[in-house]
Amino acid sequence: MIIGIGGVSNAGKSTLAKKIRELYSGKKVRILCQDDFVKPHYELPKIHEHIDWEVPESIDFAFYKSQIISASKTCDIVIAEGLFAFWDKSLSALYDKKIFVNISEKTFRERKKRDLRWGKEPQWYIDHIWNSYLKYGKIEQGLHNFLYLSGEKEYSGSKILSFLNRNDG
Repeated sequence: MIIGIGGVSNAGKSTLAKKIRELYSGKKVRILCQDDFVKPHYELPKIHEHIDWEVPESIDFAFYKSQIISASKTCDIVIAEGLFAFWDKSLSALYDKKIFVNISEKTFRERKKRDLRWGKEPQWYIDHIWNSYLKYGKIEQGLHNFLYLSGEKEYSGSKILSFLNRNDG
């Protein structure tokens, strides 16, 4: 099974991926984070002399897809997570199950201010991250075969398992 997880930065995508791995502890599970497939530094676009990680052009989708396909041959479950999880249609078509993690803009901004993994980001760039999410990463509610979760609440293992184990065929 290949699971796609999308949502804005700091929504809880990685936390959810780890939760799913725990729920399937007897299975071989591989998590592939979109952030690990960023193009080389010299190929990355810039905005105001700042590297722009928040646009699809920053990701090597061909390599990301090839690694998902390769992992699916040796693993029981592959989880692909990232902001652009559903932006690339050929990538999205690989997923057997799709999960979207939603948080409010207020929660995003609060979490992003505390997120210092890459240093303190200027306010204009935090605004840019949110706007890029709205443009490239946000999906509408009610799409077929999606599980919508709030990243502002603890994840329900039973709800997740029920969705993942459901036979949609």
